[in-house]
Amino acid sequence: TAFTEWQAASNELQGATDMFQEAGDDQEMREMAREEMKALEDQISALEEDLKVLMLPKDPMDEKNVMLEIRAGTGGDEANIWAADLVDVYTRYAKSQGWEASMVEESDSTKIIQVKGDSVYSKLKYEAGVHRVQRVPATETQGRVHTSTATVAIMPEVDAVMVVIDPKDITLQTARSSGAGGQNVNKVESAIDLFHIPSGIRVFCQQGRSQLQNKELAFQLLRAKLYDLQLEAQRKELYDQRKEQVGTGSRSEKIRTYNWKDGRCSDHRLNKNFPLQSFLGGDVETIIQECIFKDQQAKLAALSQENY
Repeated sequence: TAFTEWQAASNELQGATDMFQEAGDDQEMREMAREEMKALEDQISALEEDLKVLMLPKDPMDEKNVMLEIRAGTGGDEANIWAADLVDVYTRYAKSQGWEASMVEESDSTKIIQVKGDSVYSKLKYEAGVHRVQRVPATETQGRVHTSTATVAIMPEVDAVMVVIDPKDITLQTARSSGAGGQNVNKVESAIDLFHIPSGIRVFCQQGRSQLQNKELAFQLLRAKLYDLQLEAQRKELYDQRKEQVGTGSRSEKIRTYNWKDGRCSDHRLNKNFPLQSFLGGDVETIIQECIFKDQQAKLAALSQENY
């Protein structure tokens, strides 16, 4: 562990310091000890920074699976195409992380993917916000560049204890599934149409092969959406306190612009450009790691200010 390494390096530094003091007039021995002391001091300094990061309070949601919602924004049909492109990107990224991604809800303008795996929310939470694309649509005959947007919401999955749903607050109807799905499609009412009256949230699930599977998925998605509403309210309250941190996680925050002409993906939180083709190929990890690092540095700076 970092602490064990720090202890070992500190002991070695003490040994090198003793050797320097005992060297007397032996210049070669003093120089060797001095070089070792410098190297160990640098190592200890780096380890202390690592320890500070490890001591930062952890987000209790970091270990959770997520419901990743991509909703087409401004831009008409092109926005729908862009939302579908983002589904492909995040599906590739999930595969590269060893996660399991499956479609839960799909329409022309909205796609919801369930992503399961190790510490999914800890990384994907940095993708929440508005993703803007600038490119010439396939349907554009004059070669004009259009600007379209899609909004990504990252909703951690929560259990029935964290979000309690009163049965009186919902209406549940069954329907026949449509589209691909095997022999049961259009023969059995396996799709679930769930409506939460107080929030106005409607969930329609037909991806599962049975009514029970779709019902479980629908309630999982509803709980995630209700919890996300609570988180959004908290984010607004905390926004002024953490402007220096990497984004607010708010779905209204414009986090990235993708420019086809320049082959550039610009992250506005990092003020940095990344290769567009790498992102489209599913390399989201490079950007996320930089977001995590910047977020950690901002939190460390905030802790330092609190201690003074």
